[in-house]
Amino acid sequence: MTRIRELDALRGFAVGGIMLVNTWQHTDKQVRVPLDWTIETLFQSRFYPIFSMLFGISFLLFLRGNSRWALLSRLFWLFCLGKVQHAFYEGEVLTDYAFFGALVLLPASFLPGGLPVLLLGLVVTVWGLMVGGGVLLIPGLFLLGMALWRLRPPRELLLPGFAVAALATALLTAAGRMTGDGLVYNLAAVTGAAAYSLGLLLVLRPRLSAVLEPLGKMALTNYVTGTAVIVLALPLLNADPTRWSVLALTAVTLVVQVLVSRWWLGRYRYGPLEWVWRCLTFFRPVPNRLESNRDHHRPLPDPGLP
Repeated sequence: MTRIRELDALRGFAVGGIMLVNTWQHTDKQVRVPLDWTIETLFQSRFYPIFSMLFGISFLLFLRGNSRWALLSRLFWLFCLGKVQHAFYEGEVLTDYAFFGALVLLPASFLPGGLPVLLLGLVVTVWGLMVGGGVLLIPGLFLLGMALWRLRPPRELLLPGFAVAALATALLTAAGRMTGDGLVYNLAAVTGAAAYSLGLLLVLRPRLSAVLEPLGKMALTNYVTGTAVIVLALPLLNADPTRWSVLALTAVTLVVQVLVSRWWLGRYRYGPLEWVWRCLTFFRPVPNRLESNRDHHRPLPDPGLP
């Protein structure tokens, strides 16, 4: 069974955005610079919602060929990987993904069709917005991703959906900047994530996809290694009052990750951490090396992880 390339590309796009925002968030911002306003207004909180919705989609894709017991095992080991990452990076979200996946996605997988899941996802997302956003938006976004995959809206809705989401984001962002209202800010983040996702799907072409897909196929590996790079580079980041080192570090890291991911995936089916995660899930070694250069078989996408 082949991978769904658009989802890989969208996940890779989110990997890059999250690397940028995470790097910026860890810098010393005692003195504000114009770059702070740009990242805070256009990028912060826009990318983890994309990952959350992709996680909901990937949850269903994994269930196509595996039992719910295997899925519980997968979530358990994801939680364990998150605890390991937490030892050097306190801002990890793997444990949150594992917890909310078991809490909301597993029960929702028993619901018939997409409409009940969509309604439940909207209710849970509104609740997350009302109580402060952040990680509490994750369960609702999980459900919305699951619902969208079941409902399969037509591609003709991409352009009008992008237009509505982009306009809503512009208005909400402006209102949030003027009022400082946290609810408006969080709502702008969700609509901004929708605008970025729909916009990317509209402009996605083979060359752009070839850059983004490797990042998405090895999302877990690239996310964890990206956070390690941030931790190691903190002295450099904090020594730069202009914050341009944020852009430089992000660009260099992503270029290296794209090149390494393409090289690795030309020889193996799974990224390093993806392979370890799959072996732990099934309690057995999983074949990883490709049989030949013509062996393009890939498993369904693993759940996207920020």
